[in-house]
Formats: sequence, structure tokens, C-alpha cells
Amino acid sequence: MEMQYRNLGRSGLMVSALSLGSWVTFGKQVDIPKAKEMMSLAYDNGINFFDNAEVYAHGESERIMGEVLKDLAWDRSTYIVSSKVFFGRGGKWPTQRGLSRKHVTEACHEALERLQVEYLDLFFCHRPDKSTPIEETVWAMNTLIQQGKIFYWGTSEWSAQEITEAHAAAHKLNLIGPLMEQPQYNMFHREKFEVGYSQLYKNFGMGTTIWSPLYSGLLTGKYSKGIPKGSRLAVKGYEWLKDSIYNEEKIAIVKKLSRLAKKLGISVTNMALAWCLKNQHVSTVILGASKTSQLEENLQSLEAVELLTDDVMAKIEKILGNKPEQPIF
Repeated sequence: MEMQYRNLGRSGLMVSALSLGSWVTFGKQVDIPKAKEMMSLAYDNGINFFDNAEVYAHGESERIMGEVLKDLAWDRSTYIVSSKVFFGRGGKWPTQRGLSRKHVTEACHEALERLQVEYLDLFFCHRPDKSTPIEETVWAMNTLIQQGKIFYWGTSEWSAQEITEAHAAAHKLNLIGPLMEQPQYNMFHREKFEVGYSQLYKNFGMGTTIWSPLYSGLLTGKYSKGIPKGSRLAVKGYEWLKDSIYNEEKIAIVKKLSRLAKKLGISVTNMALAWCLKNQHVSTVILGASKTSQLEENLQSLEAVELLTDDVMAKIEKILGNKPEQPIF
């Protein structure tokens, strides 16, 4: 099935419904040759968005992606690349992290150098910064847009109130506000995306580039019999990730979902990705594969969307048992 493209929020930028991210994988599980293989496979199948951040592998992830982009030499007008600012690359000085004008500007320049591109299509504030006035961050992002170093800016894991405050500051100062948010969204993590952000889609036309659609691999079913060696939950330094998502109750739910997916003739992986794609507020689903075989399977989720009829969606909802309550306005 051909790739689908969606507007990133209320903008003219068309982003592929599936995209490729580098968190955990690039620099940890994936070297330059593997990254080149996966990015080529993604691009050849219509993926035009590649997601990154300064903190991923302390900058190594962006360096690897930059080497691949240089080697492949795609027409720059055909793809979208992002970075994120907040955590820094592991430096100890207070000026090496956060959303001050200094760090936002320096982080952008460093990302451009590592990725070996002249501009970032998307630049995210990776977390909110309580120690920096929101006006300062909005001004910094607006300046980078005016300089042609970034095209759009957004947020990641901000609350609805914080995003609203950023828009209020931008409106007051006649500056460009955030276009997109990068939140976690999947079958097990729904409240913020479906309820917390509900007014932001309507009021600001907010786009979304969702991460962890497979709940760090739990929704693939590969952890149903324990944690395989070499898997994401087995990566050194990510014990916190295993502790936060892995439990027997969720494993039991995944087994039920797997049985339903089997009846539909698809994998539980593709059902979980298609479930995300069914949401009209999802601009793109970021895939986090560490092997080309995983990416090849994930790409098949586009064909699974039409199988998720209202009846099937109701069955999934019953298995999950976690539908958030919508507020009454």
C-alpha cells in the first residue's frame, strides 16, 4: 500500500503517516551501516520524516543520521528532519540545558552541524522549562525561524496549559507559536492525548508526531514470555523504561489483543500501529525499529487500518478497558 501523507496540524507541511525515529536505537543498537539500511528502506517506502534530538546518545544519534543523510544525498526538498532541545548532550553546566535563548540557539547550531543540514524542518522544546520565561523561548524560536534555521517549532510532553501559555505569549508579541506536540500515545497511554489536548486541536490546529506507539515494544507481543536479549527493555541504562511499562497485567492484555489480531490475519504490532493511525489527531506515527525486518513489518500497518472497523475497534476497547472519560463542555 502506498504511503499516506497528512498535514502537520494547521500547516501546509505534508508529513508521512509513518515516520522513523532514532531514540534508543541510533548510537545504542544501530550503527551507520544499519542506519543507512533502515533509512533507505523507509525513504523508498514513502517515509519523509526522520526524528532526532540532541540528547539521544548524547548527540551520537544525530551524528549517525547526519552521516547517512550526507551519504545518501537525497534531494533536501523531499524529506523532513527534526531535533529537540532541553536536556543537552550531557554537559554539567546550567547553560548547557533548558530553554533559555542561549541554549535554544546553541542547540540548534549544534544539531545543524551534527545532522549536516542547513536547516531543521521541525525543532521541538523537548520538555517545559520552569526556570525560563515562556516569552524568552517563544522569541528564541521565532528568531530561528526568521533566520531560516528552522521552519516550524513545537513542544514535546508539555501540558495543555503550558502549550496554551506559549500560544498566548506568541499572540501577545505577534510571534509564531508552536505548531506541533510530540507526546507518547498508544493503547496503554491515552489520557493526555485524547482528553488533555482535546481543545488544542480545535483552538490552535495542533499537529502531533507521536512516539512509542508500540509502548516500547510491549505491544508487539515479544515480551509475553520474558525480556529477550538485545531488545529495547534489555538495553543498559534503560532499566527505568522496563520498570515503568513491564507488568503481568499489561502482558495479559497484549495476549488478548494478539488473539484478536490473529483472527484479522494481522500481527498485534500492525493492529497497534493501525489503531494509532485511526485517530484523526495523529499527524504521524514515529516508528522506532532497530532491525530492517521490524521496519518492514511496521510498514504493513497502513494496510491494516481498513480492517479496524467500528466493530473491531469496540472489541479492542473492551479488551483495553481504559477509555478516558471525555469532559462535558
